[in-house]
Amino acid sequence: MVKNFDKVFTTPLFYLGDKHLSLSSIVELFLLALAVFVVARVLSEWIKRGLLVRMKLDRGSREAIAALSTYILAAFGLIIVLQSAGINLRSLTVIAGVVGIGFGFGLQNLASNFISGITLLFENQIRVGDFVEIEHLLGTVENISIRSTIIRTIDGLFVIVPNIKFVESNIINWSYKDPKCRIRVPVGVAYGTDPLLVTEVLLVAARMEPNVLSHPSPKVGFQKFGDSSLNFELLVWIDQPQESDQIKSALNFLIEHELRHRGIEIPFPQQDLWLRNPQELKNLFHYNNENEITDGIAFAQNSSISEQKKSGSKSLNHWNLRDLLRRVTYFEQCTDLELRQLIEYGYRQLFPAGQTICQENDPGDSFYIILSGTVEVLSQRADKYIATIHEGEFFGEISLLLGTPRSATVRAMEDSILFVVEHHDLQKLLVEQPSLADQIAKKLSERKQALQALGLFDESSAEQTPFIRIRKRIQTLFGI
Repeated sequence: MVKNFDKVFTTPLFYLGDKHLSLSSIVELFLLALAVFVVARVLSEWIKRGLLVRMKLDRGSREAIAALSTYILAAFGLIIVLQSAGINLRSLTVIAGVVGIGFGFGLQNLASNFISGITLLFENQIRVGDFVEIEHLLGTVENISIRSTIIRTIDGLFVIVPNIKFVESNIINWSYKDPKCRIRVPVGVAYGTDPLLVTEVLLVAARMEPNVLSHPSPKVGFQKFGDSSLNFELLVWIDQPQESDQIKSALNFLIEHELRHRGIEIPFPQQDLWLRNPQELKNLFHYNNENEITDGIAFAQNSSISEQKKSGSKSLNHWNLRDLLRRVTYFEQCTDLELRQLIEYGYRQLFPAGQTICQENDPGDSFYIILSGTVEVLSQRADKYIATIHEGEFFGEISLLLGTPRSATVRAMEDSILFVVEHHDLQKLLVEQPSLADQIAKKLSERKQALQALGLFDESSAEQTPFIRIRKRIQTLFGI
């Protein structure tokens, strides 16, 4: 009985070259191959979680290297197993060719996906952790295998996509090289609305959202004259493309709040209705008497007067940014179109009395113009008062010209509204407003200490005035 059982396992079933294969040798080869795959997987995981982590590679590179390591180790392991079993690999070439032809015809899709998977791993253009869009499917790449790629959508669903799709289709990889991308938020307002006011409202909403980048700056585009509305578009930059839906939602909430706060109407779709016989409808409407009409007119007039009083009593904080900017000498002659560009370069900010605007030794990355109020300049290091700056004047230019920290602390003496321009937008502002560049140069030329810090004050040099030297410095720094 035992002999018969042993004979079943040792009897050659077929020959492979010079080597006969029995049931026991086939089982042995299968177990050895399984052990090779397990060892290859363990080694690749050790490489990924140990060596590659210490090399501080990103997640996508670690996953790609680990996958390729698994395939290479498994291939070498199988070659070693076959050779140790006494199988001549040269004898397998004919069989492999025949089997390959059969597989090529019968498993074309599997072969295509296999080659595509190897291509994805080697090209490294799509990696694990990337946020991609393929055929209207948005999600994060979780795994790239031989046959398919697993994508986790923003709704938490796992979708298995054949690798061939990534080779044959146009793929948007939001994470490739630079994750920064621009999103668009369309907004429609009623006809008759001031476009400059809409621009201000949209930019205010954009700067209130913390996930919107300050550089590149938000922009507002006037798209077209719609059937029922003036169609605008807010364009902002973000660096978290996977959160684009949530950011758009937050922006819509902020825009709706600002539009409602400013009394700007979002219109319903409208259609004009023309009546052929309007005289026949005249008899259907009756008026009570002339007194009621008079009362209605008087009520409307009183309401209008009341609204005028309310608007007249508004504080400066409720003024439009356009009106506040026109209070400044540099901008009082600007047209509405010029002011619209100006509003895109900066924003207003209210500082209550006693609040610190900028701190000594902090990085200097903003330029300030006082629209209303008064601020004082203090030196905390010397513990002394330096100067008072009034409405229409500016400060913060020295740090931007030097690229050094703030040399003094600036604090609001009363409720003050400032027009803030960040460093990356100051160049555009000075290009649009060359007179402001002249004012900055003129102001600095009056400050001996500032000139010495800038290296522009030299009593022995009489070839150029301080104003000319500063103006040239501004031209060099900002390319204007």
